[in-house]
Amino acid sequence: MARPRQFDPEDVLDRSMREFWERGYRVTSVDDLVEATGVRPGSLYNAFPGGKRGLFLEALDRYSKLVVPEKMGALESAGAGLAQLRGYFDGLVEDLTRREGRMGCLMVNSTMELAAEDSEVGAIVRNHMARLERNAARALRNAKRRGEISGHIDPPAKAAQLMATGMGLMVVGKTDPGRKVLETIVDAAFADLA
Repeated sequence: MARPRQFDPEDVLDRSMREFWERGYRVTSVDDLVEATGVRPGSLYNAFPGGKRGLFLEALDRYSKLVVPEKMGALESAGAGLAQLRGYFDGLVEDLTRREGRMGCLMVNSTMELAAEDSEVGAIVRNHMARLERNAARALRNAKRRGEISGHIDPPAKAAQLMATGMGLMVVGKTDPGRKVLETIVDAAFADLA
């Protein structure tokens, strides 16, 4: 008869997500995951099929469901406009001025580390980017309809540009360039909206 599980799978997933987020997929070893979670390798593999990679893919999914909505905040609401879009970017800048915030985004980190060689990770990241762009484009459409931005703005094109800027901002932010540099990048990205 199998022994009952002695751990909370969601807690293990949260701790594993944090390890991958801080260290990256390749650098995080099974021993690191065992130390972070307190769960033996066999139990990890039984609870999360696919080994380390399977656990990583579940961690990406958890990040998308828990962390991304928190970071996006009001930008995900149907009535979001220019203030919410700018608020998202101001939040990125604020995060990147703190040591913990310079861990960046697990999705962006995974893009740089794995997306080009792992089609499943690439698909997850593309879905993440599409989500960001959809929300940004909706906010820009709302802002355009309300007269908050210039009528010549193409919301989907500008949303794609802004989200690419956001990804770049998170990469630059890892170097701790200072708030002024980060704010200048965001100001330049928003400059043509008036």
